Amino acid sequence: MGKAKPTKHTAAEIKAKVTAATVNKGGGKAGQADRLGGNVGHARYRCPICMLTAPSMKNMESHHESKHPTVAWDESKITDLHAITGGVTTQGVAVRGSKKK
Repeated sequence: MGKAKPTKHTAAEIKAKVTAATVNKGGGKAGQADRLGGNVGHARYRCPICMLTAPSMKNMESHHESKHPTVAWDESKITDLHAITGGVTTQGVAVRGSKKK
């Protein structure tokens, strides 16, 4: 029987593995802060009925149609968390490929 060929890895594959091992993907306290809204983070809008947060008005409207069909949609009642907190976000936290400044 012959010897098995050694596995060769491309530079791109090695770079992807290193990046995956070193980039914050959302675990730990930083990722939890981002998922919960942190200093608002990706959760910009808050539903006035159930307090669910959503990143865009389109997502909030979709949530409202599916979870609160009996209540009329009124965009003015939606809370804009970025306006309240001054737009502070957790940009760069738990986002693969972004760099923290």
